[in-house]
Amino acid sequence: MYAYIDGKLTHKNPAYVVVEAGGVGYHINISLNTYSSLADAERCKLYTWLHVKEDAHTLYGFADEGERRLFLHLISVSGIGPNTGRMILSSITPVEIQTAIVQADYPLIQRIKGLGAKTAQRLVLELQDKLKKEGVDSLISMPQHNTVKDEALSALVMLGFAKQTAEKTIDQILKGTEGTLSVEQLIKQALKNL
Repeated sequence: MYAYIDGKLTHKNPAYVVVEAGGVGYHINISLNTYSSLADAERCKLYTWLHVKEDAHTLYGFADEGERRLFLHLISVSGIGPNTGRMILSSITPVEIQTAIVQADYPLIQRIKGLGAKTAQRLVLELQDKLKKEGVDSLISMPQHNTVKDEALSALVMLGFAKQTAEKTIDQILKGTEGTLSVEQLIKQALKNL
């Protein structure tokens, strides 16, 4: 229904953004890859997909057409819904996901939170040929954007994790890490440990 929404970025966190376009504020769920590509932009253009359920209409936004195309491939697989698709895109980059599926890298796919052996096999079985045809060139790697512990915690809570558990995991990661981590790196490590 909506191909993209272009407007003023009025609110941003790692799980969703609010984009004002034509006097309407759109609540759009995003992945960490999209979050990092937005950086400090005041305006943005997000390619969207509308998920219609009997009790809700939910918008998902993507920084580029390649990420949206990959998301649509992912959710076409039985057992993978929009939230799992967003979790996959938040765990590793779109290029890494596509490469893992094309090369049947089951261990990498199974490291993503919520994906077991059977789901990994279904992903490879159903998407390997489609993604080989498209090629990795169809996807764009997203830049990193440094941020704070609070944003990582907020994203994990939005993804459905208990706040105390997520905070404890983040604290353990920060204690065991020298130097600074970006919000994406912190969330990815936390997803592996949760």
